[in-house]
This record gives sequence, structure tokens and C-alpha cells, in this order.
Amino acid sequence: MAEHAPSIEVAYALPDRQRVVRLALPPTGLTAGQAFELAGLRQEFPELLGQVPVLGIYGVPCAADRPLRDGDRVEIYRPLRTDPRVRRREQVAATPRKGWKRPR
Repeated sequence: MAEHAPSIEVAYALPDRQRVVRLALPPTGLTAGQAFELAGLRQEFPELLGQVPVLGIYGVPCAADRPLRDGDRVEIYRPLRTDPRVRRREQVAATPRKGWKRPR
């Protein structure tokens, strides 16, 4: 039986497209920031040029110097266009309220 080679993934997604790059995890290890640079996503996605990426591992934000373990998935987060709470309030305010009456 062949041994499993340690690896990690680096993922970036746009609304219409996503890219996942698998990288071998060297014996010396990698940090989340190093994995991001090695994945080469800055060349493929110009919006990443000139910015410090916000990184996370499986949905949990992390620092660029966080050491990675076998199987980790480094995610590059895009900035939010609007605060989700503000957007929800705007959606509720714009929704017609048929038959709704304020309780007395």
C-alpha cells in the first residue's frame, strides 16, 4: 500500500468561478501565507495584486504565519461589499408586508 504524501489546498472563489490548487506539504512545513504565494493565484486573479490577503482555514480566519498541517485548506477571502446586517435590514425594509399589523 502506498503512503499518503502530505498535501494542502489553496482555494479562491469568485461568484462565477473558483480555483483550488493542491500543493505538496514539504517536510519543513509551510505557513498559510507561503502556501498562498506558492499557489500562484496573484497571477491568475489580478484583483489579488497589491493587497494583503485575508486568509482562513476551513472558514476560520487565520494569520499568514499559521503553520499548516496535512489536509488543511487555505481559503482567500474577498472583502464584503456591504455589511451583512445592513443588507438584511435593507431587504426586510424593501419587502412588502401584506396583512401585517403591528401588535398592540
